[in-house]
Amino acid sequence: MWYQQTLTLWPKSRGFHLVTDEILGQIRGLSGVKVGLLHLLLQHTSASLTLNENCDPTVRYDMEQYFLNAVPDNAPYEHDYEGPDDMPSHIKSSMRVVSLMLPV
Repeated sequence: MWYQQTLTLWPKSRGFHLVTDEILGQIRGLSGVKVGLLHLLLQHTSASLTLNENCDPTVRYDMEQYFLNAVPDNAPYEHDYEGPDDMPSHIKSSMRVVSLMLPV
């Protein structure tokens, strides 16, 4: 049996954010699933998903610092239609993934 649903996440500022509760709170009928796969696809060209242990809040900070250093805002990018973080966001998204397949 397949089930498909479109979820909407609240807008977020730049950075790494926990979205587990927001996603689980929107999936209808999840409690009735015994075994399966949850496929998350983020339909946004300058954002991405990551699965990480997050027992320490500094994980998100360190991840953000890494990507800010690896892909700086002030490089000579040609594409800047939505501001100085537009092209860096596209590059960072390409370095990570826009979909996750998780066991249920």
